[in-house]
Amino acid sequence: MKQTLQLRLGQQLTMTPQLQQAIKLLQLSSLDLQQEIQEALDSNVMLEVDESTTDTTSDSDTANNDNSSDSLESNVLNNSDTLNSDISNQPSNDDLTSELNSTQVDFENSQNNIPTELTTDSSWEDTYDASTSYTAGQSISNSYSGDDSNLFENNGKTEDSLQEHLIWQAEMTPFSDTDKMIADAIIDGIDDSGYLTQSCEELLQSFSPEDEIDLEEIEAVLHLIQNFDPSGVGARDLQENLLLQLRAMDSDTTWLSEAKILVSRHLKLLANRDFATLKRRMKLDENKLAQVISLIKSLSPRPGSHISDDRPHYVTPDVYVKKINGEWVCSLNSDSTPNIKINEQYLSLVKGAKKDSDMSSIKDHLQEARWFIKSLQGRNDTLLKVSRCILDFQRDFFEYGEEHMRALVLADVAEVVEMHESTISRVTTQKYMHTPGGIFELKYFFSSHITTASGGEASATAIRAIIKKFIAAENSRKPLSDNKISIMLAEQNYKVARRTVAKYRESMSIPPSNERKNIA
Repeated sequence: MKQTLQLRLGQQLTMTPQLQQAIKLLQLSSLDLQQEIQEALDSNVMLEVDESTTDTTSDSDTANNDNSSDSLESNVLNNSDTLNSDISNQPSNDDLTSELNSTQVDFENSQNNIPTELTTDSSWEDTYDASTSYTAGQSISNSYSGDDSNLFENNGKTEDSLQEHLIWQAEMTPFSDTDKMIADAIIDGIDDSGYLTQSCEELLQSFSPEDEIDLEEIEAVLHLIQNFDPSGVGARDLQENLLLQLRAMDSDTTWLSEAKILVSRHLKLLANRDFATLKRRMKLDENKLAQVISLIKSLSPRPGSHISDDRPHYVTPDVYVKKINGEWVCSLNSDSTPNIKINEQYLSLVKGAKKDSDMSSIKDHLQEARWFIKSLQGRNDTLLKVSRCILDFQRDFFEYGEEHMRALVLADVAEVVEMHESTISRVTTQKYMHTPGGIFELKYFFSSHITTASGGEASATAIRAIIKKFIAAENSRKPLSDNKISIMLAEQNYKVARRTVAKYRESMSIPPSNERKNIA
């Protein structure tokens, strides 16, 4: 084929660096956004935290303090010179809190003429250098460089893992060298739930013949470890776990002996909910058997789950929904982002520069700063607009609860706010709304629909709430089957198949009817 040159005209959509940055900020969670803002503050000299709003907030907070709090504070300060001297060297809690508590962006300098855009074939990373990395959860402002460890709880501290907790107890136990080696092997074979995942025979095979360890030694050390905290640790199955916990109870515990007999001899009958056979085998009437079963239910099937080194995950709401004077009001959380603005001192240097070449770097930073502030304001506006739209759609949910949740999809909100569905998906991911009924992710308010008998639509979330309500009110002796729940939903004009009921029930971690049956 002969090679030729051709000239063509065409149009294509190219994402500018500004658009790339706006999309990036839009999909960030509140914690990631704080990290991104901190990196921008550290890498761009033209950005700074607006402390004027901080001072105003601090003064208003101080003026609104209760008289009793003022009196208590004055008494503490007057009675302790040492405390006075310590506090004088530290920033006040109001100042530190208010520095973090601002969300509005200052645009008063946006009228200054600065080169507008980068070339469309460049990327934001070519101009914007975010060279400093921060770990999640780091403070937004580094204004206070002093040692504030005595003011705040050390959130980086974690609890010991189950393995560490058991090793610590083993070190406190007077083991011989051989027994200590066996104990380490046993502890290494215990999983996070507290169960021993290896048999004594398998543990014996893990040692070399030179160690001269027999099976009786391993079982003896295992019995000692099974007396460690938490109760039930080191068990090889559920039955042994329950028996270990029962043996650790006080001997005068009511129905303790009967519970031990039931667990050791009739645990399968209890698992199958065969209460008639249990009453006959245990020779107990219904009320006494119910109390024995209640004691067994107080035990933990996973004793190791109470000790974990996992750090708790705290959710910071991005939006607040409150009812004020009979009207639902949606507002952004002022704690999520700081109030940033253009640095006035550097801006004056740019205005006074005689030659553009003298301040080319500062002007580039100023342009980046304005882009960042504009993108941040756009993110806040979009988040607030989408949240208000969700509030309008789901007003019955806020008034009456999740049984009145409406079916809603991304396209419905996108049509109202005149944005693309992908934008709605980004702005509702990892964003949370604080409501009088709890904190929900914005994605929670979107759900598929179920057709009603009258031709209308009902939200799948509302159907789940109704199913949960039915099960909560059922007779524990005769729990509702999935088919019966489907019939009850049909009586309320909801067309839901039995399989759909089972799927919704399983999504809420509700066991089937045969496992929900109780003796009382």
